[in-house]
Amino acid sequence: MSRASKLTLAATSLFAASTVILVHFQQKFEKDAMHEGVVRDMEQQRIKRERQLDFDMQKALEEEYKREQSVHDSIGTAESQTPNR
Repeated sequence: MSRASKLTLAATSLFAASTVILVHFQQKFEKDAMHEGVVRDMEQQRIKRERQLDFDMQKALEEEYKREQSVHDSIGTAESQTPNR
């Protein structure tokens, strides 16, 4: 084999090997990024569930307080108590 053909073979082999290695690492980084997205989504869903539970608890407390306490419209009662002029 001539020197030029040996260099061409070496260069193309090196290019092919580096391409395979580059693609391997690129796939690994993409997989890690996709996993981070899943972890982030799970965290957002957990926070959403906690907020919904807090909201439901507050709503239940509000209903309980409304049952226990009588709340009157102070503006409506004040107008009805003042004599018409």
